[in-house]
Amino acid sequence: MDVRRRHLNPLPPPTAGEPLLKPHKYQQTTNNTKASDALPLPLYLTNGVFFTLFFSVAYFLLHRWREKIRNSMPLHVVTLSELAAVVSLIASVIYLLGFFGIDFVQSLFTGRNTHDGWDVEDEINSVDRFVIEEDSLKKPCGAGIDCLPVVVAPAKAAVLLAEQPALVLEAEDEEIIKSVVAGKTPSYSLETKLGDCRKAALVRREALQRITGKSLGGLPLDGFDYDSILGQCCEMPVGYIQIPVGVAGPLLLDGREYSVPMATTEGCLVASTNRGCKAIHLCGGATSVLLKDGMTRAPVVRFGTAKRAAELKFFLEDDMNFDTLSVVFNKSSRFARLQGIQCAIAGKNLYTRFTCSTGDAMGMNMISKGVQNVLDFLQNDFPDMDVIGISGNFCSDKKPAAVNWIEGRGKSVVCEAIIKEEVVRKVLKTDVAALVELNMLKNLTGSAMAGALGGFNAHASNIVSAVYIATGQDPAQNVESSHCITMMEAVNDGKDLHVSVTMPSIEVGTVGGGTQLASQSACLNLLGVKGANKESAGSNSRLLATIVAGSVLAGELSLMSALAAGQLVNSHMKYNRSSRDVTKMSS
Repeated sequence: MDVRRRHLNPLPPPTAGEPLLKPHKYQQTTNNTKASDALPLPLYLTNGVFFTLFFSVAYFLLHRWREKIRNSMPLHVVTLSELAAVVSLIASVIYLLGFFGIDFVQSLFTGRNTHDGWDVEDEINSVDRFVIEEDSLKKPCGAGIDCLPVVVAPAKAAVLLAEQPALVLEAEDEEIIKSVVAGKTPSYSLETKLGDCRKAALVRREALQRITGKSLGGLPLDGFDYDSILGQCCEMPVGYIQIPVGVAGPLLLDGREYSVPMATTEGCLVASTNRGCKAIHLCGGATSVLLKDGMTRAPVVRFGTAKRAAELKFFLEDDMNFDTLSVVFNKSSRFARLQGIQCAIAGKNLYTRFTCSTGDAMGMNMISKGVQNVLDFLQNDFPDMDVIGISGNFCSDKKPAAVNWIEGRGKSVVCEAIIKEEVVRKVLKTDVAALVELNMLKNLTGSAMAGALGGFNAHASNIVSAVYIATGQDPAQNVESSHCITMMEAVNDGKDLHVSVTMPSIEVGTVGGGTQLASQSACLNLLGVKGANKESAGSNSRLLATIVAGSVLAGELSLMSALAAGQLVNSHMKYNRSSRDVTKMSS
């Protein structure tokens, strides 16, 4: 484990609950004396003396050496005055660098000796007494089933947030609030007008309470970095929602262990997924295969006749034109690479479904820019083309659609595992035959009776949503990302269970959007997929997609076992209902 440590003199450890940002009690004496008190002059005068000495001596030596060079005198011949000057220069350098270190400039102008006790700014820079490198978390768990928690020092951003003072309304804010309430000042312009995102949220919140007559007292405001969402995540904020994050695992997938963060308010979900992870781990882990990786965008264009629309269709699907279109498309990004174009006609309207790779980004904005480049290029040869919309729902984004179920969108993944008969009996509390029969009648036949589209599973969307919220994905893309068919089959003479999930449209990214926020970034770091992969573009997002599929496999296995064993109601009554007496709380 890589650790950065502060260079400190050995000191007795602080007592429990003692804040680290204050001087340690053993560093203070009863009369509050400081190391600087031992100097013959006040600290700022001592600094000034050595500062002046350094530059005076340096100027003297440079002037003398200049004269020697001009007069062709040997430089190694040193007079007594020059020797004294060299000694003075060395002494001043030792004092300035040895005593003050990197805090010299700060001490010089403030007269504050940062070596006397703990300093707040110094503490933020060093992040407590030590900082565990984020890279050390890329393997989140050990080999055992029940992982011990990894203790991590707080990040610099978290320290800064914790030290932010609580926001309060000032006298001059009242006029702005009244202006917002009266409709004279648009609420969306407060960040620009005030130049302070936190203050803007406070003013907007107060104005909203006055307009609606409703209190937002239960909605937290302080403790959030509003600058981080400006222009990219959320407009006109008035607070933030707290969602608990649990950890399921270790999930043993493709020979590596992952502790899976899940943000949810549903009881039993994390516990159930954790049980599935345990069953998979005891049987040697799960295996995943990435089948396809390509985001889609499908604009709709209109012509005067269906014949003219068909001409563009033939042009786009002609292999001879693909290289030219690829060059035009790929100009939008160094990661965007056009993979294919699929067309569909409805009368004189043409829908073109572009598919491209997007690196570690989820890629909606990236592919939209590439599509716009192609449309602008096509306008030269098809001037009668009327672009109705950059998206014509043939993509299809955030809606259940057969095209995603069949063709795939984002990452297409299949994940499988073989669960031993003993594990099915002891951990999952059921038997192989019961699971196979239930899966056929529920996930396959029952979903077909309901006319399901991509919903041939028990609760894939539960796990997908929880992981998406924790890792900063677009929660609305849970719709198509949860397309999943769960298969169960008895193997090895009917003793063991082969279980698999096939998910054709997992849409995830590890850069951009909500992945950049501190909390979501921490969850991505826990999985070892934070940010862009510099060695192989797209590797982090593809790995995240397989982790999502592996987590869904664990969740499906556990819930189906609970249903087969008749445990669902009892477990939810135990973990998903509060046992607190509400009448006593209100009284």
